[in-house]
Amino acid sequence: MSKVITNMAGNVWKVLVNIGDKVEEGQSVVILESMKMEIHVTADEPGIVKELKVNEGDFVDDGDIILELEY
Repeated sequence: MSKVITNMAGNVWKVLVNIGDKVEEGQSVVILESMKMEIHVTADEPGIVKELKVNEGDFVDDGDIILELEY
């Protein structure tokens, strides 16, 4: 199992995947909004979305888990 984590604090503006979706390495899975900029959070490796840990509108800190992938 792999976890996708944030690399900065911000608000979850858009969740781009759903549970059960297949994602590729480097694919954007969530877009954060911070200081009026859009920051794409990407998957570090391929997998299938097992669990979403955030919803649109949530605030996340640097290092928070966004979602979990299984192989």
